[in-house]
Amino acid sequence: RHKARKRAVDFLFEAEARDLDPVALAADRRALSAEDDAVAPVNVYTDTLVAGVAESLDRIDSVISDHLHQWTLARLPAVDRAILRVAVWELLNATDVPPVVAVDEAVELAKQLSTDESPSFVNGVLGQIVSVAPQVRAAAAARPAAEQTAAARPAAEQTAAARPAAEQRDDVPGERTD
Repeated sequence: RHKARKRAVDFLFEAEARDLDPVALAADRRALSAEDDAVAPVNVYTDTLVAGVAESLDRIDSVISDHLHQWTLARLPAVDRAILRVAVWELLNATDVPPVVAVDEAVELAKQLSTDESPSFVNGVLGQIVSVAPQVRAAAAARPAAEQTAAARPAAEQTAAARPAAEQRDDVPGERTD
């Protein structure tokens, strides 16, 4: 899976640099690899990572930003952003990947692809995120359950719930009820 992670980082980096959709970029490369033997095939796990990061980008970026001290996400080198995004997606979504593996893989990618300071920086940020990942994962799982519950309520209840409390009461002060 190391190569699949590296390829996902490459796609995310390239997509950001060229202002492209990373999922479309991966699909283009998959098609190109089918036509040209010189282009390496795209691993299924690469597709999973790219699609997962693209789908959850706002949430992933929020988690990363919450754990950057005296930095902003925009100030990070683009390759570090891509590495952190892949690792955070794995920490939050890939239940078959132990957290230590996600962090170690990210640090290795930072050693290969980024600055001398990046591996320890990536390790530090992900070390903080590992401790909150179970809570973030649980909150994300609870959100769809709450949305399903809301969708299952009758329309009249949803409409009433959406109105301000004062409008829902029958005994609003100053209102005549005769």
